Amino acid sequence: MRPTVHDIAAEAGVSLATVDRVMNARPGVREKTRLKVEQAIDKLGYVRDVAAANLAKGRTYPFTFILPCNENAFMADLRDAVLQANARGRVERTQISIVDVPAFDAEALAEALLAAGEGNPAGIAVVAIEADPVREAVRQLTGRGIPVVTLVSDLEDSNRDHYAGVDNPAAGRTAATLLGRFVSPQKGTIGVLAGSLSVRDHQNRFSGFCEIMAAHFPELTILPPMEGRDDSALARKLVSEAVEAHPDMIGLYSLGAGNRGLIAALEEARARGRELVTIAHELSDHSREALEAGLFDVVLNQDAGHEVRSAIRVLKAKADGLEVIAAQERIRIDIFIKDNLP
Repeated sequence: MRPTVHDIAAEAGVSLATVDRVMNARPGVREKTRLKVEQAIDKLGYVRDVAAANLAKGRTYPFTFILPCNENAFMADLRDAVLQANARGRVERTQISIVDVPAFDAEALAEALLAAGEGNPAGIAVVAIEADPVREAVRQLTGRGIPVVTLVSDLEDSNRDHYAGVDNPAAGRTAATLLGRFVSPQKGTIGVLAGSLSVRDHQNRFSGFCEIMAAHFPELTILPPMEGRDDSALARKLVSEAVEAHPDMIGLYSLGAGNRGLIAALEEARARGRELVTIAHELSDHSREALEAGLFDVVLNQDAGHEVRSAIRVLKAKADGLEVIAAQERIRIDIFIKDNLP
């Protein structure tokens, strides 16, 4: 049987109130008495249930979420999920603040991380950018005991505590398998549209995509990736120019979530008699309409709400010194075609 505070009080020969003051570092206890209580704790092997103690004390967890500010529909959904979580703060005992940073700006993100750390939050969740300044900021935060969870886009080879997001290499491999089978037995080129290859999720999706294409569909040539930077006008221009420059382009993989410009370019291509097999990411109003119109063939989706809830659970566990339940935090990849839309 696990020892209790009653056992500690009996072993040390003090009251329960004294044990409580010692365990919570409150004043009013003589040094000799404090030492007796600490010795009793060591002797009995008492392990404190930090989560239960925090619940009993009504602790509130202040968390900071650092999110990119752009026109990406998925990031808007992610922000909404954070706001919804904050609205449940009284029940969840959380208080969440959102910090906006320019998309794909590593220096601005690193500065925002360090600035957030000055407020000494119970934890920070961040959509990461693959850059040394960001990695160094995370190292400083975790070195100060502030848990950091990367959200959607990971920061590998860093000191972050956890990643809340899908398996992005697997997402890329899935996209390649689907696209390759859909265009078979045709031969031709495949376009790739990214938001930015400075973020790990886009890097990993592209890597997984290329792996399967090279292994199973060598008759298809992958064109150099276009970077639309989640700017719909830029994405539209890049895709339209690629379609015109490559008459043999028969497929396209959009591995980011900025789909509005892509959809406009595909509509223009269709008007000129060109149809491309297209695999995209994230189910939004725009991508749903593109599926229904036959402009997109498949949309791979991740649940923004699940990712935010996972990040909060992990940050609370880290703040309480508890183990993270890996199976509970696994984020699945949903595959949607126009016939199974929710």
